[in-house]
Parts: sequence; structure tokens; C-alpha cells
Amino acid sequence: MTGRSRLWQVAAAVFVLINVAGVGWAIANREPAHAAAHVGLLFGGFLAWRLVPWARMRELPRTQQADERVEYLQQSVDAMALEVERIGEAQRYSDKLRVARSESPDGGR
Repeated sequence: MTGRSRLWQVAAAVFVLINVAGVGWAIANREPAHAAAHVGLLFGGFLAWRLVPWARMRELPRTQQADERVEYLQQSVDAMALEVERIGEAQRYSDKLRVARSESPDGGR
């Protein structure tokens, strides 16, 4: 959990506590409009909280697409590394043959 999301959770908890206490206070002071306002804020906060997962779900395809790109990039790098290793092996073999020819008794002819 990131620090930013933790901060939002704390802020949401404080919001709920203030509004629940406000409902109690308004009812104790016989202020129905005030109590209704706090209930409305609680309901609005609940709706906002319920809509947040939908916003995250909309971003999910971007995350999946990025993961697919990273996976494709990793496969490409692995394939290139394999090809470079093959080229290196071919060059070492070629050098080995060149050295063997130059050391032959007929002088490589």
C-alpha cells in the first residue's frame, strides 16, 4: 500500500467519523435538516467510495498492456542475446580454424 492511498484511507475514516458524530449531534439538538445533511454526506461518500474501484478497473487494461509490452521486450532481448552468443561462437570457431591453418606445415596453402 502506498503512502498516498493510506492517507486517503485515513481521510475517509475521519470523514465518516465526523459525519456520524454530526448526525448524533444534530438529532440530539433536534435539527432534522442538519441531520439529513450529514446523512446525505455519508451517502455521497459511500457512493464515491463504491465508484473508485470502477475507475481502477478502467486503468487495468493499460496495466495489462504495459505488462504485455514488457514481456514482449524481455523476449526480444533474450532472443537478441541468444543470437549474439551464436555470432560469438561462430567467430571463435572461425578464429580457431584460422589459427589452425596458419600453424599447418604447408603455411595455410
